[in-house]
Amino acid sequence: MSRPVYLVDASIYIFQAYFSPHLQIWSDDDRDLSAFYGFAQFLLRFLRQARPVHIAAAFDESLFCGFRHTLYPDYKSNRELPDEDLALQLNACAELARLLGVASYGSRVYEADDIIGTLATRMRQEFNPDVCIVSRDKDLAQLLRGERDHLWDFSGNSRRFRKDIIQQYGIRPEQFPDYLGLVGDAVDSIPGVPGVGPVAATCLLRHFESIPLLYEHLDEVPQLSYRGAAKAPELLRRHEAQARLSRTLATIVEDVTDPMESFATVNHTNILWTTPERDGVRDLLTRVGLEVPLRDRFLALLDGLQPTPVMDREDT
Repeated sequence: MSRPVYLVDASIYIFQAYFSPHLQIWSDDDRDLSAFYGFAQFLLRFLRQARPVHIAAAFDESLFCGFRHTLYPDYKSNRELPDEDLALQLNACAELARLLGVASYGSRVYEADDIIGTLATRMRQEFNPDVCIVSRDKDLAQLLRGERDHLWDFSGNSRRFRKDIIQQYGIRPEQFPDYLGLVGDAVDSIPGVPGVGPVAATCLLRHFESIPLLYEHLDEVPQLSYRGAAKAPELLRRHEAQARLSRTLATIVEDVTDPMESFATVNHTNILWTTPERDGVRDLLTRVGLEVPLRDRFLALLDGLQPTPVMDREDT
């Protein structure tokens, strides 16, 4: 059986390393390298364990300037912009991924989630593989279409398939934007509909499938058996624009049209894992100022790491 296409939500692992109290890495001139080194360790361990055939990493470059901020300026307003040290580390992480043979993409308009969504759709149209999204972000669950598609939180060593999402939330993964459109998402400052909680949202979506269909049949809501159903139509009417906006904010774009030369025509051949450039990696580690013992340890782990010949790239 063929290996899945691996789509890596790079930024979440970069920020995880940056904010980890257990990882304090400094350059030889006292600059913080925790995010860079933590991501480097993660990606190298992942490549050694997964031995992917197809892999791509998506990076967030649209912080506070993407299309969602145009629609709703308060989107993710509870987050701070990266300082200069972190911004430099983000660029170094993207460069490292490319040097390790991993195709890397970012956009000033779209988020990493949108790039992952578009890559997943393109690969399905091309050869319909299983898709593994390497992330712990629940929002990406909406991209799980096949029974073998899954979210893999590599650091937490946990996998969630479609059936797990259905069991946890009571809705299908593709209904996640509608769910967040109703309950909101404090992490991303998505407002949702005040007064609509998880139980009500699940009940509404089980009956009406989506927010657009819900608003076509508001008169049926009082017939549902959840607390507050009788007064829900008035509440939903009052916040209709907010519900629809929240759904849009939570919906991952699957047809990114950003005219980036490196992404506009990407296909499966562009995301084949290629042999790491050891000399380039060494030069990058030296350039960012990683201390010699850590640099040498990383390069030692890199020895012998290379893609499996295409004809042998099958799951065991």
